[in-house]
Order: sequence, then structure tokens, then C-alpha cells
Amino acid sequence: MSRSVVTPQRRAWLLSAACWAGWPLAVPAAPAAAASTADDDPVRRGRPMVFPRDHGAHLSAAIEWWYLTGHLVAAGSAPFGFQITFFRARTGLAAALDSRFAARHLLFAHAALTDLGARAHLHQQRIARWSGDPAARLAHAALHDTDLHVGGWTLLRSDSGPGQSSYTSRFGSVGTATGQDFELALQLRAPQPPLLQGDAGFSRKGPDEAQASHYISEPQLQTTGTLRRSGKTLDVTGRAWLDHEWSDSLMHPQAVGWDWIGMNLDDGSALTAFQLRRADGSALWAGGGWRGADGRSSRFETDAVRFTAQRSWRSPGTGATYPLHWQLDTPAGRFEVRALLDAQELDSRASTGTVYWEGLSELLDAQQRRIGTGYLEMTGYAGRLRLG
Repeated sequence: MSRSVVTPQRRAWLLSAACWAGWPLAVPAAPAAAASTADDDPVRRGRPMVFPRDHGAHLSAAIEWWYLTGHLVAAGSAPFGFQITFFRARTGLAAALDSRFAARHLLFAHAALTDLGARAHLHQQRIARWSGDPAARLAHAALHDTDLHVGGWTLLRSDSGPGQSSYTSRFGSVGTATGQDFELALQLRAPQPPLLQGDAGFSRKGPDEAQASHYISEPQLQTTGTLRRSGKTLDVTGRAWLDHEWSDSLMHPQAVGWDWIGMNLDDGSALTAFQLRRADGSALWAGGGWRGADGRSSRFETDAVRFTAQRSWRSPGTGATYPLHWQLDTPAGRFEVRALLDAQELDSRASTGTVYWEGLSELLDAQQRRIGTGYLEMTGYAGRLRLG
């Protein structure tokens, strides 16, 4: 699922705010390139995924994101969690303007670090306007493959084997005045081909067929790199998870938000589960899937996934209350999901206007044995989430 969203009322404000605050602005060298045939193809059931093209941006879709999370360890240190999200939103502005300054898209990047040793959660963000020209240097989202740049933060994909991916990413900054200092430089390698969520990459998100995304995951990413934190540079290793989704409509009118997990199991398996919630907390739609260490995968139908809240936490900053301990029932078994730090809320009202909880969590089996780690994401608890 996604995190950052842009309401129509905020689009014009974000363009002027990016200039006023000195955030990086894309200045392409030429008019916007024409969209490809694949880009013009709408989100629909039966659309084949074509790689490496579908690792790249789809400019005709209203919203799109590349979402990388992971669990890291370093010698002599408690574990860390991280997330970096690159998010593209079509503004609906300047569509007919043939100009390198035309702000047809907004590119956001959110980064967070969970430091379990310090019991701290750090958050940084970037924003840029973009005409849609993939040749732009300061900020862009390439069409042919994953190649993302926003304010010096990057995510780049290459082939590491038949159908397999390698990624490099650099994000975060040190020496900031906010005390949110961290910087990560990572190399990530997928042991298997991409996992096509839902029906061959078509993922329903509601009772109507139109509420859907194209959804690609890369679980069990073998990760190495460096972390700069508190004046130290640490060599880190771990496992990560990458989601790439694009959509024109995710939210049914009755939905207020969602709960989502992406979990890397210690045995090499991968578990995805999500639900979209009504205002009363009941599930409007659910789904997910399982991929075993042998590469075989299965899809969960909407009535086969059940989230049951256990312990909750109230944010002192926003007043939102989040369930941080879930019982999860799926066709792959019964699990428990537990946050490893309560305070992992991201307050992005200064940029995208959203508040959400997203953090490092552990997965337990029915016998309370820890069998994996990953990320839990919860939206709509600080007010209904609005997309588009």
C-alpha cells in the first residue's frame, strides 16, 4: 500500500510551498517526453506486466509509489528499521503547457529510521515538482526502469540475473537542524523474480473493480550498506522489501484507511496482508498473499483475511490511536504482528497533509515464536485518508 497522498486542495499550495521553502525543484532540459504505450494502458485486470518497463514510472496513472522498508543489524548495536518512499502524484495542472517548468507531477520522498537502541524514530522528507521529462536531472522518475531522484535521494534498479533485480539507494542527511540526523547508502539484491500481487499484478482494493492498483513486490532483498548516525558510520546488513504500485482509484467511499503488512520470514518465505476499514473499524475489503521459499505463491481472497486488534497506543503528538499488536488470520495460518517501537508515527502534514503510522515490527506464529520481521503500516486513524 502507499503512504503519501495529495488532496486536490493541496496541489497548488504544494507547488508554491516547494519554491518558498527552498525544496529542490526539477528543471528539465527539454519539453516533456511523450508517454509510452505501456504508460497509456490503464490499470485493468489482465494487463500483462512487462519488465523492466513496469519497474519504471507510469505517468498516466494518478498516483504511484516505490516503497522500500527493511530490518538492519550492525556489530555492537541494537537493530534498526528503515523506510524510504518515492511517491509521484499527477497534479492535473499544465497538461497543455509545453514548458520545462510545467508542474505536471509532484515527486515526494519520505525517509525514516527506527533506532531500537535509542528508542527513537527519525523522519525526513523531500518534495519536487516535475514536468514528466525523464531526462530531468534534479528530480525525475524514469519510464524504462526504476531510476528515481528527489533532492539527492535515489533509488536505482539493474538486472542481477534472469528476471532478478539489484537496487542501490541513498537517502537521508546528517547535520540537519532538526535533530533527525541519519543517512543510509544501501545495496539490495532480490533472490527471486518480482512477486505479482493479486491477480498477476492486478490488486483489488475494494468491492468495485475500479478500486485497484497494479502491484509488484520484491521481498527478501538481501541488503548491505552503511548507516551514518550520531557521528558514527556503521556497516549494516539485513533484509528488505520493495513495493511498487500505481493506481487511479484505491479508496471506496466507505473506506477511511487501511492496515498493511509486508513480512520477510526467517525461512525465506514472504507474507503480505491488508485490509481497508470503514469508519466503525470493520473491514470493507481485505487481501494479501504468500510466497514460499521455493518461489511458489498463492493469493488470499477478501473473505479469507481477518485482522483482530489487540494492544493499542495513543500518539501524544496527534491524538490518534493505533493498534500496535494484531492477530492475523490468513489461509497460510494464524500469526501475530507486534510493533517493536510504539512511537513510529509519521506526521507529514507540512508536506503531503497526511498522518500515518509505519514502523518496524515482528511476526510471530501461533505458538508465539518469532518467525520474521517487516513493516506494519496503518492509515486513516488521524482522520479519513483522501486520495486524489
